[in-house]
Amino acid sequence: MSTLPSSHLRLTAVDTETTVRIELRGDLDYDNADLLLEAVTDKLTAHPRLRDLHLGCAGLGAVDSTGLSILLMIRRRTDAAQVSLHLEDMTPALDRLLTITGSREYLTSLAADTARESTGSEELRADTEE
Repeated sequence: MSTLPSSHLRLTAVDTETTVRIELRGDLDYDNADLLLEAVTDKLTAHPRLRDLHLGCAGLGAVDSTGLSILLMIRRRTDAAQVSLHLEDMTPALDRLLTITGSREYLTSLAADTARESTGSEELRADTEE
């Protein structure tokens, strides 16, 4: 029995003051997924005025359960930092995985805080709580 070597994950980031785009190339799996989490955590820490984090997924190969778990953790961290997460150029395989696991809407929708800011419903809610 032989095992195929993992396709290493390569990350390329382009930063501005309020936006970071990270292009992913390779597999997001048990062997590599921590690299993405570390890169995103570093960007969230280094850019206090960050508003949008874009993950370019066109170059993604395989995504296993660890990779999915990392994407979910990234969503929780971006929500906590009030940063909008954007999964872009998803491969058909990634889209299918997210659909089958029921995580597609969670990972691709706007965070509740962002939606409230854009609709002004937070102000309305604050008024009704008095």
